[in-house]
Amino acid sequence: MATQTLVRAGGGSAGQVELDPAVFEAKVLPHLFHAEVRRQLARRRAGTHSTKNRAAVSGGGIKPWKQKGTGRARQGTIRAPQWSGGGVVFGPVPRSYEHHLPKKVRRAALRGALSLRLKEGALLVAESLELAEPKTKLATALLAGLGLDGSQSVLVVIDREEPLLERAVRNLPWAMVLRAEGLNTYDVLRHKRLVLTRGAVDALHARLAGAAAAGGEG
Repeated sequence: MATQTLVRAGGGSAGQVELDPAVFEAKVLPHLFHAEVRRQLARRRAGTHSTKNRAAVSGGGIKPWKQKGTGRARQGTIRAPQWSGGGVVFGPVPRSYEHHLPKKVRRAALRGALSLRLKEGALLVAESLELAEPKTKLATALLAGLGLDGSQSVLVVIDREEPLLERAVRNLPWAMVLRAEGLNTYDVLRHKRLVLTRGAVDALHARLAGAAAAGGEG
């Protein structure tokens, strides 16, 4: 079982924390990253694009000229697609881009992302992260105490609601706070550094380790 140094918010070591290999030493499979990130981004699409077909365009209720005898091509309505101002043929309509991905695959992708950050040495486990006030200056100092100065993007994962910390970090363009139940592959991969609280590690063990053992997932 892998171990990681447990750091204090102000700096210094607070001992060691064990990381379950089922969660933090899983196989890193880039094709699962692609599938899960694609699913997440597709789900976020509004899908509100729309065009009007010939039935939805106003006007054009009668034939522009009679069927025969004019020498021109026959026309049924001036709202046909070939006319200026006519309807659009096979245009986009409101739709959902969401598609299904098995839960087993999604969990395997998240375990792989966590394992990748550990392998890269980009994972940090903090004893706890708390603020007395929701001040961005305090959040910056807190992260600086962990050796994070904003040169790389940071994802902070907590195990429970911390409204002061979440509000304080909100104004930092290079940092983001997520609760353990909402941790996902996309956000892990798009941040260069990952900070977990001790409680978040336990929450991720409970969320992912049991599922890996039950399903034989790697």
